[in-house]
Amino acid sequence: MILTVTPNPSLDRTYEVPALERGEVLRATGERTDPGGKGVNVSRAVAAAGHRTVAVVPLGGAPGALVAELLAGQGIEVAPVRVAGHTRSNIAVAEPDGTLTKINAPGPELTADEAEAILRSVGVHAPTADWVACCGSLPRGLAPEWYAELVARAHGHGSRIALDTSGPSLLAALSARPDVVKPNVEELAEAVGRPLATVGDAVKAAEELRAAGAGAVLASLGADGQLLVSKAGVLHGYAAVAAVRSNVGAGDASLAGFLAAGGEGPGALAAAVAHGAAAVQLPGSEMPTPADLNPSAVTVTADVPLDRALSE
Repeated sequence: MILTVTPNPSLDRTYEVPALERGEVLRATGERTDPGGKGVNVSRAVAAAGHRTVAVVPLGGAPGALVAELLAGQGIEVAPVRVAGHTRSNIAVAEPDGTLTKINAPGPELTADEAEAILRSVGVHAPTADWVACCGSLPRGLAPEWYAELVARAHGHGSRIALDTSGPSLLAALSARPDVVKPNVEELAEAVGRPLATVGDAVKAAEELRAAGAGAVLASLGADGQLLVSKAGVLHGYAAVAAVRSNVGAGDASLAGFLAAGGEGPGALAAAVAHGAAAVQLPGSEMPTPADLNPSAVTVTADVPLDRALSE
């Protein structure tokens, strides 16, 4: 079972439009309403692959009730933590060329008691989890050190932890030694405080995160594939994608594929790349099913192209 923790979940509405024109009335050609938040998306992808998952989510108000309903409808076991504020609602506008414009609401401000209730819920479910995926931004009311506390408590239950967050929250959590961290290239650059121009730069930055406490780094390089940097060495995974429809949740789908495939080694990296490549070809934040995957298109190699310039 994969347990996910999403401190700031959302109700996500995605509209597809021919073009985004500022100040005009736009008529959507398609729309979706999905439960959102990075950990929620990981659970959705795990469930779509046919595996058991439990989602710990603070939920409040009518949007929170709808998030719980939508998750249950996708075969996800929901462990709700009731909060006084309303779950946030986000808007995304997708254009045919893959350009995505997002408006993310801040979400509720959690109290100290609500923050502790989330940690207690994790403690209830973590002992039976193969992995605990802690994902996304922290809502108002939670200090950057909150993820470090979560990682420490989950480790206390014998759980392996995958952490997908950024900024101060990521840096503060490294001392708690998460088993895997999953930054994208922008988040990786922010973590080490310098721009990354090549794949080799990204590898060096990932090694710095490992030196600071991360067991392994699964780094998304966008069109340049993914890196897995661990004690076993450095691996590069890649799959060509003909056309990007929406990149919403693609990184979360990658993490789900990685964890469902065991969370280490070339097989898990190949699964991560296959899930990410499939996700960007789907509308909105739809998660790929096994039928959407094309494992034969994935290449994983230890011959990492260190001198390759990263795509902008």
